[in-house]
Amino acid sequence: MGLTGSISVYREPLDELLNPLLVIEEPKGDYQSLDRIMAAVKAIHPDRYGTWTLEMPRSPNSMMTAWFEKPRETFFERYAPLMVSINPYTAEVVMSRFWGQTLTTWLLDLHTQLLLDQQGWNVVGILGFLLMFSIISGLYLWWPGLRKMVSALKIHHSAGLIRLLFDLHRLIGLFSAAVLLVLALTGFFLSFPEVTERLIGTSGMQHGETGRTIASTAIPNNHPTGLSAASFVAQGPFPKARLRRVTTPAGDTGIYRINLRQGFEINQRHPYTTVWVDRWSGQIKEVRNPAQFSKGETAATWIWPLHTGEAVGTTGRFIWFLAGQSLFFLYVSGIIRWLYQRGMLKDREVNFAALGPLCYRWGILAYRMGLKFSHFLVLLVKKTKRYQPHILLAYSAVLQWIRQKVLALSNRQKRIGRNP
Repeated sequence: MGLTGSISVYREPLDELLNPLLVIEEPKGDYQSLDRIMAAVKAIHPDRYGTWTLEMPRSPNSMMTAWFEKPRETFFERYAPLMVSINPYTAEVVMSRFWGQTLTTWLLDLHTQLLLDQQGWNVVGILGFLLMFSIISGLYLWWPGLRKMVSALKIHHSAGLIRLLFDLHRLIGLFSAAVLLVLALTGFFLSFPEVTERLIGTSGMQHGETGRTIASTAIPNNHPTGLSAASFVAQGPFPKARLRRVTTPAGDTGIYRINLRQGFEINQRHPYTTVWVDRWSGQIKEVRNPAQFSKGETAATWIWPLHTGEAVGTTGRFIWFLAGQSLFFLYVSGIIRWLYQRGMLKDREVNFAALGPLCYRWGILAYRMGLKFSHFLVLLVKKTKRYQPHILLAYSAVLQWIRQKVLALSNRQKRIGRNP
């Protein structure tokens, strides 16, 4: 969980690295209107009826994302929306994917629910609580007193492998303890949101929720308010806020939900400033302003950005990444010492003088492998250009086969669901 969580800190950049089409090399001009972008999405997915959410790009070089929460292909999964990537400068649909079927979203599902849906969420929450107990008990066992603090931080590199691992275990555990406690506590609250609601005495503090139903009471007409107009109206109460998300209405009583981000808000992707706009009348139905939150509600807004590292900036996110990676070393070194104490492992001398020639040989090997790999890439590019039509045909055939299997499985699940 520590490894997958630390990698997920950089989920968006990693996804762009693995999918270069998602990066706009030279942004030119202004964004297309939200109505034109939504029309382009619906032209590619004309049979997707219901609510769509347009998420604004996180940078000038990033794509806009349209989310469709419950596609029929993944309807029976706990959370597997359709993700449509659109170039905001041209309104061109670049890529359509399902959550959980990309490497980064699969890793995030593994981190948040161990790929076990609701049972996985509960297990992850319990593991977060146990991690807090492990960290606190480890600090208690390590605490040497103020007089012996300096000597307790020394690393005895010449006392054998077991002592070296033990000293590194204590040192890394000490410096990562505060961050790991924050991650464990916020992870526990994210896994059990009802605990948070009871603590703060309110509901509707999760992403996209309000704790109540807000519906249109206007009479449907032939001149509904568009996405761009609704977003413009929503900016009225918050002229300096940045537009982050626009959720379209569904049905005659549906209503626009516009998410804006004010300068003081910690949340980058999921801010709490929200304006509901009636699509039939074009009037503001309700406003939620985080500046008027209670202390408990304000504390709840910190849970998600603290867990993901949004709240601590670029440097903090890197520290969060290292803290997640440190869990692996802490558990491995702890197991090794436990096995040593039970006589299942023997101590051995650490010869640092031998590391010099070894590192040199590894460097030469890595350099040679890099040359061979770059030569292989050049040959691969040449072959790909020569056989590009055949590769595209094979790729399309594989995608078609996968799509047919997914549809067949979905239809089978629906039939099973209808049987008593």
